[in-house]
Amino acid sequence: MTNVKTAPRTATTIKIRSKSDFAISRSRDPYQELMLRLFQEETTALRGRRFLAIVEERQRGGNPLKTREWKLLLEDLAISRSAFYAMRNKLLGAGLITNKSGEYRLSGMFSRDLTDMARWWWTAVLGNNLENL
Repeated sequence: MTNVKTAPRTATTIKIRSKSDFAISRSRDPYQELMLRLFQEETTALRGRRFLAIVEERQRGGNPLKTREWKLLLEDLAISRSAFYAMRNKLLGAGLITNKSGEYRLSGMFSRDLTDMARWWWTAVLGNNLENL
């Protein structure tokens, strides 16, 4: 049996929509649309969004959310420990947050990965010039 603390971070699946009508930038609530692409259930998407909001608020306030505050998060998000860590691991795996020095912080890795994939597809696969992206 794997202990939650030593469990490997799992890869994160992101749903891609093929119609331009489903573009995140066209959504009335892009943040919620992003969460729905990461999580299968709407309740988990809402909790993920709330968790990210807490991380953002605390980071901007100069008091980053500590990993040792997990019990308070369970109460605030009305979630079990295993569900919290599954949700957190998805956000870590997607590159939306980091866990460094015992603190949760927002991460730019998600954006960098998407940009890197877009550049690769545009140049290597489609054969276009990067300047035309």
